[in-house]
Amino acid sequence: MKLSKSKKKKLIMLAFVMPALIFYTAFVLLPASGGFWYSLTNWNGLNPTYKMVGLSNYVEALTDDMYFINSLLFTLKFVFFMVLLQNTIALLLAVLVESRQKSKGLLRTIFFMPNMISMIIGGFIWMFIFTEVLPFIAANTIFKFLDQSWIGNPNFSFYAILIVSLWGGVGYIMLIYIAALQGVPNNLKEAARIDGANDFQIFRHITLPMILPAITVGIFVTLNSSFKVFDAVYALTGGGPGRSTQVIALNIFEEAFSMNNRYGYASAKAMILFTIVALITVVQLSLMKKREVEL
Repeated sequence: MKLSKSKKKKLIMLAFVMPALIFYTAFVLLPASGGFWYSLTNWNGLNPTYKMVGLSNYVEALTDDMYFINSLLFTLKFVFFMVLLQNTIALLLAVLVESRQKSKGLLRTIFFMPNMISMIIGGFIWMFIFTEVLPFIAANTIFKFLDQSWIGNPNFSFYAILIVSLWGGVGYIMLIYIAALQGVPNNLKEAARIDGANDFQIFRHITLPMILPAITVGIFVTLNSSFKVFDAVYALTGGGPGRSTQVIALNIFEEAFSMNNRYGYASAKAMILFTIVALITVVQLSLMKKREVEL
């Protein structure tokens, strides 16, 4: 049977996509479906026998587990500041780098380099900075305000986690914005400048609307990574002091592997996290896409 040209093209495209689709199914979709199944059980992760408990794990997590609810609220607070600050700082850095005639490559490397370091290692580096370097600077300079209990005080530990997370993630979002800025036609900017527009007006009315798709991607990436934050918190505070800086991912980890060995219950918490992230992401994408069309 002779295939048409369009069908051959589709088969070739499918052949290229199939390996990635197989791996995605095997390592993402199947484990995710298995996690939903275990969330309906009381499995402890080791015992081959377990019982179906239905939605009781979900009810317990959302009504009786105050540690989980507090971790959810702390994570939402963290996500809000991360999405706002990470995208704002990344965009400002992207504009700064692109405005330079020289040393663009050096600046891109410097700002992106923290993204190449494991956040566990980065967290331990910043642990040394917060506990040793900053107190030393405060004791020997006029910057006395740096001498704070950055790890032991719940009020300051949040800012410590935020600083480390921004340090590790801004560079990646910056590259997305740099790529978008490079796609803005120079002739539009030159025409606006000839008409008397200043740099801020050019950025506001020409550059910003044209890079809005990149901003949508940046917010999407930041939302997902912020909700799943684990390594920075684990390396800096371990969720402490007490459980004041515990995020959802760390709460799930401790529930499944570290403290209670309630794998089924932890799976229910993971499914709740997945649902929250999916809903917020869908709303964010729909609003941003609508904004793109309007502009």
